[in-house]
Amino acid sequence: MSDGPVRPEMPELLTLDDVRLLSSAERSDYLASLARHVRRSIVRTIDGARAGHIGGDLSVTDVLTTLFFGILKLDPQNPQDGDRDRFILSKGHCSAALYSVLALRGFIQQEALSTFMKPLSALNGHPNRRKVPGVEANTGPLGHGLPIGVGSAVASKLSGRNWNTFVVLGDGELQEGSNWEAAMAAGHRRLDNLVAIVDRNRLQQGARTEDTNSLEPLADKWIAFGWQVESIDGHDHSELYRVFSQPRRNRPLCIIANTIKGKGVSFIEDRVEWHHKVPSLDQVKIAMEELA
Repeated sequence: MSDGPVRPEMPELLTLDDVRLLSSAERSDYLASLARHVRRSIVRTIDGARAGHIGGDLSVTDVLTTLFFGILKLDPQNPQDGDRDRFILSKGHCSAALYSVLALRGFIQQEALSTFMKPLSALNGHPNRRKVPGVEANTGPLGHGLPIGVGSAVASKLSGRNWNTFVVLGDGELQEGSNWEAAMAAGHRRLDNLVAIVDRNRLQQGARTEDTNSLEPLADKWIAFGWQVESIDGHDHSELYRVFSQPRRNRPLCIIANTIKGKGVSFIEDRVEWHHKVPSLDQVKIAMEELA
């Protein structure tokens, strides 16, 4: 397929130190530019596979872009570095977003995205740590990412290596009880090296989360388990960078990132049927024009 008549220019990738030295406005513009490329990559990848979860991929894009290009201490040339920060995508069905970020960051080849969900490809519908550099945990059965993240944060403390662990959760995923067992353990241990990010797009497969199994008052629930909580606009790169960078307060941090499912594509935004619907070729063209 064609990207359409307009292809935004790709900015030069900066080091974390360079990103830190930018003004808030410059940093936000830089991360927003990268996010546009990631969203276009998601649409191309899902179009090529004719499968995927485009709504949740697009809602979590700004969170992933801020983490991978502004926060996480990672080396694509040494993905198993013992001191690296750990990132876990608990909502593993949104792997197209993660693969697009990993390709842009240099963990995998851009060309590999064209194999997404095809026979013998390493890029499965759910991420596999044995196949893809930069993937820390196999995820897909929902409710597993945070318990793994708690184990990672405890291991960091015990080893004295002091890496940080970041876990992205879907809001519908919080209906799984294993998350709350993990939240209780993290609060009890005061794991200040653990950050949970809730992609709060308020939709899940087939319905709104509040119609399926209400989550509110969501912030109060995390606070009750001993977590520090920040509720922000999950598409505001300045806010995302601020909360990821702030000093921790002797407890784990939960960031409720309020997002729009399908963010960036008008006919997908906040529409429940786009949980895993695939756009037609005409719709792909419209999406690419809107993301230019």
